[in-house]
Amino acid sequence: MEISGYDNNAALQQVNQFWSMLDDMSENNPEAYRTFIERQFREGAEFYSPPQPHACIRTAVLGPKEDMLYINMCGWKRVPAATSYSDPVPVCGGQMEKVTEEKERYCVVDVAFNPEVLEMTEKDKHEKEKLHLLAMNFIEQQHNLSLSQHYKLTKDKLKGSIQDMKQRLMSPHTCKSSAKEPQSEPGPSLLQQISSLRMAESNEDSSIQLSMEQEKKPARSDLIEVISSTESDQSQPQQPRHHLTVCPDGSGSSRSLKLSVELPGVRSVSQCQLSISQDDILLEVEDIYYLHLPFPELVKEETCTATFSKKKQILNVLVTVL
Repeated sequence: MEISGYDNNAALQQVNQFWSMLDDMSENNPEAYRTFIERQFREGAEFYSPPQPHACIRTAVLGPKEDMLYINMCGWKRVPAATSYSDPVPVCGGQMEKVTEEKERYCVVDVAFNPEVLEMTEKDKHEKEKLHLLAMNFIEQQHNLSLSQHYKLTKDKLKGSIQDMKQRLMSPHTCKSSAKEPQSEPGPSLLQQISSLRMAESNEDSSIQLSMEQEKKPARSDLIEVISSTESDQSQPQQPRHHLTVCPDGSGSSRSLKLSVELPGVRSVSQCQLSISQDDILLEVEDIYYLHLPFPELVKEETCTATFSKKKQILNVLVTVL
């Protein structure tokens, strides 16, 4: 994920300066170092947390071919909030999927907003309706459809499974939009990118400790505007070779899942972005690798640890099963 306003050399230079700063801080002020790392890690982990279902709209596709359409409205920290009162609200849309069930045939698509936007509209009926119409207008533009302006909110917040929703939205082919002009996907600050994983590098191996946390910020209350979007990624990341196993401990009282991922060409753990939930894990290496893997069992994400071998170029992730 590129950092706006920086070329690769400038970003690399700033990363090196950042590591030097951390080395000095860890030696001269260990308490400040711990506080700084924990705060930066929380912000990065929050940014890379997966989308969450919020509401589901049912409407009709009028053309080019009539069909039933479900739109899953999701909250996703990766979608930025509007930066000012004059800015439009950013929105991100996923791939559309056709589903055939025993008694129903329909299409489903996911639309994500920053959670602050969704929280704001819950307090105002008119703003909520504007947001629903925005989502429908956005889908019309993205998929070249004509939709009925009459819609109904379903009782369930999500049509289909959470795993399918995450897969559609978090796919590298997902179309994204940005505030104002179409541009590359907005990303976190440099410190967020580096610190979204807590890591300590050595010559051979690197360690990562993972956790999740959320915080709230003020949101824009009265501006909702449809924004055009473009595909920003020209190269397609590859799925790396990986192996997932269940490992019982010595006493047999608990079990763990161990994921080994081969990452040829990756030189440092700082190139990896790793996000984990109770039921899945997401690994991204910009323009090189993309792995979104559901777990066979629910896990305790706060117990997750990971090590990266620079010599073997293998990432090992270990997490305890619930």
